[in-house]
Amino acid sequence: MKGFEERLNRLEELSEKIHDENVDLDQAMAFFEEGIKLARALENDLASVERKIEILVNQADSEEEKPVMELFPELNTGKE
Repeated sequence: MKGFEERLNRLEELSEKIHDENVDLDQAMAFFEEGIKLARALENDLASVERKIEILVNQADSEEEKPVMELFPELNTGKE
């Protein structure tokens, strides 16, 4: 699979080709279809990176900062 930057460059190339006066309708449609597929894949990649960044930014630095995930932690005696 090509890298993000390569695919982004290809998307820019496709945009330029679509706007070229010498491109016929069938070619333009093929370029458009490829561009849509690339744009969706790039969007998914960005969403994945965004989720990773959110996890890293929200990660607790110490045990005291970790959120309590229990409804009533004071009732937890360690016996299950």
